[in-house]
Amino acid sequence: MSPVERPDWASLYSVVDDLKRAIGGLDETQKRISRITGTGYSPDRMVKAVVGPRGQLVDLEIDPRVFRNPDARGLADAILIAARNAVNDANGKTTTIVDEAVPVHLRRGPFGGEDQLEGVIARHDADLNKDDDEGSRRR
Repeated sequence: MSPVERPDWASLYSVVDDLKRAIGGLDETQKRISRITGTGYSPDRMVKAVVGPRGQLVDLEIDPRVFRNPDARGLADAILIAARNAVNDANGKTTTIVDEAVPVHLRRGPFGGEDQLEGVIARHDADLNKDDDEGSRRR
């Protein structure tokens, strides 16, 4: 007969304390995240995009020199790249705030493994739409 394992109460209390701190600071964390902006540029720096905390475009600057040699497709691509770079910047800032507020062991999925929140933050809307399209084609 094997001996009965006793729970590691110190570890359990530590997790509960971490959870209390994370929940207690949730309002402030949410406020900090809601004020995030991200800035990104096109490779030639002719386009600057600024996004809000959810990746919504809040400002767009286009250098007037772009219009000397009009290229609609090139401009569209530059805007998309700048916006994606801005989203990456905002996501990085969000991750920093979350890392400060929520201990890593509280962000894992229910069965351990990859940080679930990080996976959501790192996804772009275009990638999510692609996943939805692929899922609907498999059905």
